[in-house]
Amino acid sequence: MPKKPRPARPRVIVTRRLPASVEERMTQLFDTVLNPNDEPMSRAELAAAMADCDVLVPTVTDHLDAELIEAAPERLQMIASFGSGVDHIDLAAARKKGVIVTNTPGVLTDDTADMVMALIIAVPRRLAEGEKLLRSGQWKGWSPSGMLGHRIGGKTLGIIGMGRIGQAVALRAAPFGLSIQYHNRQRLPESVERATRATWVESLDDLISTSDFVSINCPLNDDSRSMIDARRIGLLKPDAYLINASRAEVYDEEALIEALQAGRIGGAGLDVFAHEPAVDERLLSLSNVVIKPHMGSATFEGREATGDKVIANIRTWVDGHRPRDQVLEGLF
Repeated sequence: MPKKPRPARPRVIVTRRLPASVEERMTQLFDTVLNPNDEPMSRAELAAAMADCDVLVPTVTDHLDAELIEAAPERLQMIASFGSGVDHIDLAAARKKGVIVTNTPGVLTDDTADMVMALIIAVPRRLAEGEKLLRSGQWKGWSPSGMLGHRIGGKTLGIIGMGRIGQAVALRAAPFGLSIQYHNRQRLPESVERATRATWVESLDDLISTSDFVSINCPLNDDSRSMIDARRIGLLKPDAYLINASRAEVYDEEALIEALQAGRIGGAGLDVFAHEPAVDERLLSLSNVVIKPHMGSATFEGREATGDKVIANIRTWVDGHRPRDQVLEGLF
């Protein structure tokens, strides 16, 4: 595929509000169009943006399917996604179109792992319930049997997906006295297992059925979509906790809700939901669930670092080089 000429000052359209420092630098470097309202673009607005820029900077809320990408004019040469996940972009269509796709891996690892660890602690210790009780004005004071939860020391944490975030979770969990086991498509080198104090479990079913906490930390792709189905949720121990700060599409939310309502599992800590921003009313009413509004990576430092990576990827491309975080091979 012949290379397209790259403008010295490309027109860049950003679909959502970014940190002010990132927006300011983008405006200085590129012909940048920002979204001051921070409202997700409609499908028609995305199509119009893709027709009017050299580089689109979308986020996870922008679903760029094959039809949108195929309809984009030749001017669109790059999709510089703000975030590490690329499940919202049809990569096959982008490859066919010759559009470079980049992401921002690594910068949100620690932030997301911190949130996972917070959920692992919060659910069994009933932190959300305790706060609600206090705010309601119904707390009667300390008592020996009040707000009893479960300690996490001595329990087993099963990590599904032992990439950057999974390993960061393991490093945080081990000092709390948790035994770590993990399931991955491929076993990690012995040196990594030793550093993370983690044991590989070849069978996902075995990991789910033997863990006290199951943390979903794998990316969303064709292999992981609906991987934790109703059957596998049924394998969870009666006092086990499911933790998800990855993608809601990895597990069956309906089956999880049914298990929680029936008391077949201990509880859940969730940062992602099947129909965001809508959250199932049943989850809102369950006392054995800690829910957060998709804020696992929401730190000032992380968002700024993500923006810096987006800018670096665009500048590298403008300078005629292969962006460091290019997702698709063979397009440069």
